[in-house]
Amino acid sequence: MLVKSCKITTELIDKQQLTPLTIKEKLQLQAHKAMCKTCSAYENQSKTIDSFITKWFGTNNSAPPEKMSEQKKKAIIDHLHKK
Repeated sequence: MLVKSCKITTELIDKQQLTPLTIKEKLQLQAHKAMCKTCSAYENQSKTIDSFITKWFGTNNSAPPEKMSEQKKKAIIDHLHKK
């Protein structure tokens, strides 16, 4: 199916800010936004919010990602299994 729901489209909008979309995802996103003004508005708002956050809090893309200790990973997994 080429045209996805608004929920999936907003997920693609958010995803594209973090990682490149596949060609299929790009086509689905563009097709949906051509028909849905709400999702187009959501994309504009999301980009605006992202730029404000970047401006206010800055980003340091050159810093290496922080690694989580194995103990913390285990604690999180244990906590999730208790639920």
